[in-house]
Amino acid sequence: MDISNGSVLITGGAGGFGGATARRLAKLGAKVVLADVADDRGNALASEIGNGATYVRTDIMDEASIAQAVETAVALAPLRAAIVAHGGPPPPGKGGRTIDREGNRVGMAHFNHFLSVFLSSAYCVSSIAAEAMAKNEPLASNQRGVIINTASIAGFEGQPGQVPYGAAKGGIIAMALNLARDLAPMGIRSMAIAPGTFLTFAYDRMGTEKAQETFGPLVLNPKRMGDPDEYAMLAQQVVENDFLNGTTIRVDGGQRF
Repeated sequence: MDISNGSVLITGGAGGFGGATARRLAKLGAKVVLADVADDRGNALASEIGNGATYVRTDIMDEASIAQAVETAVALAPLRAAIVAHGGPPPPGKGGRTIDREGNRVGMAHFNHFLSVFLSSAYCVSSIAAEAMAKNEPLASNQRGVIINTASIAGFEGQPGQVPYGAAKGGIIAMALNLARDLAPMGIRSMAIAPGTFLTFAYDRMGTEKAQETFGPLVLNPKRMGDPDEYAMLAQQVVENDFLNGTTIRVDGGQRF
């Protein structure tokens, strides 16, 4: 799909995955809207990218805020791609294994928080973006747009203590094909990317060297954490390749938990 005369919405656009993807899609000529809450990083990235890139402060837990971000993108150019790559606020209460060593269970507030941040918000972005894309004039390829959600290998085989996160990401994996079926009559594709362990801003507190020492050996080959641009390469291919639809692609260096 040619997005050179379109806009792209990226939630989590100031983050590792989002920022790397924004840089790549802007080089294809798209006007990128960075939807995030990291104001300084988002504004700096929009200035760096140029080509009409815009930062919009967006609360992914608020439907009206998401709708405003979509409206911003549509005002720039027809919305052709939406990439859902956001994280969210920290969860309430203690996480860990479903039943801990003291016999206490993980509470529903903690579980529901992960569903809200990683699944419900992703559906909200996807549905509002699809509503806007459906109004586009189709391209010569008969395509109106594409939606890319971010799953995780935890949605396939999570570790102990990852029930809430794994359930949310498993929902993203299930949603990819179902969305594709729903949106096919409108010429809108749906895909998901399932990353393994990537060196994003989430590891800033740990530090790059410590993170690589801890998590790099878990990767089959190469023995390092993923670079966000390797996610972005795949996202770009999904945008450009109209025959990628309705599935989840792992990008994890062969890592298995």
